[in-house]
Amino acid sequence: MTLPASSDFYKMVLDNLYDGIYFVHADRIITYWNRGAAKLTGYEEHEVLGKPCCNVFRHVDEQGNAVESATCPITLTVLDGRIRESEMYFHHKAGHLVPASLRVAPVKEANGQIVVAVEICNDSSPRFAVRQRLEELQRLALCDPLTGLANRRYSDMTISARLDEMERYGWPFGVLFIDIDRFKDINDTHGHDIGDKVLKMVSATLMNSVRSFDTLCRWGGEEFIAVIANVDETLLASIATRFCLLVEQSSFAHHDAVIGVTISIGATLARAGDKVESLLTRADGLMYESKSRGRNRVTIDSADSAIHPAPAL
Repeated sequence: MTLPASSDFYKMVLDNLYDGIYFVHADRIITYWNRGAAKLTGYEEHEVLGKPCCNVFRHVDEQGNAVESATCPITLTVLDGRIRESEMYFHHKAGHLVPASLRVAPVKEANGQIVVAVEICNDSSPRFAVRQRLEELQRLALCDPLTGLANRRYSDMTISARLDEMERYGWPFGVLFIDIDRFKDINDTHGHDIGDKVLKMVSATLMNSVRSFDTLCRWGGEEFIAVIANVDETLLASIATRFCLLVEQSSFAHHDAVIGVTISIGATLARAGDKVESLLTRADGLMYESKSRGRNRVTIDSADSAIHPAPAL
């Protein structure tokens, strides 16, 4: 699709867009190339007009595989006339790969022939930056900025999803309510910077010992929630006990002092009829029972009352 002289105004508009725009015929020969495309790819208009776009870009997918001509979104749109959007890399003229979002749309010429308009946005495009920012805001909305763990909102969403799975499929799960013992004393004695360092230490220790399919969240302050999938009472108690032991063995030096903490845990299996609130309230109460019994221990809602960590793993 070549722009006639009467379309100089529209060519000027396209040339001043930040994003790259180019047109290809059904044979994928490039017939128009705006300044944005030149800036993003390093190729000037005279270097690409009349050439197959696959020879210019050599697209690579997000997994690092070369995109074959038959599966290229431009080829597919030529064949079926559908709009497509995809994320991939293209080769810059200088040789490096550039991440880009492609939007491919069919356009009919006056004679009815289908050509394809392609829009390229990369990470310096304002539109792409807005989308990345939205994704980042979504991540931040579910992430605790200090520890990097999921936050309270995410824990509620996860527990709700696990309750639905339990009701539908009978998949068991448990919740651990974890609290750092005497955390206020740490802040009062050493300051909040050391308190934050303790939170990070405990978070990292727990995260490094949780199973890949379980979820660990910072509930707030010095409290954490672990959602443990596919467990019975014995396994839940074993996992909680391991958490206590590992945290007890964690420490760091501060001036002439060694800073270490312990944790108290309330452990409960989800029950039929539980809601997020009832499950967490029960686990929280069990955690306070661990506190009242001397801290650094697990209390699980069973016929037996408290389980203290064994002296060794």
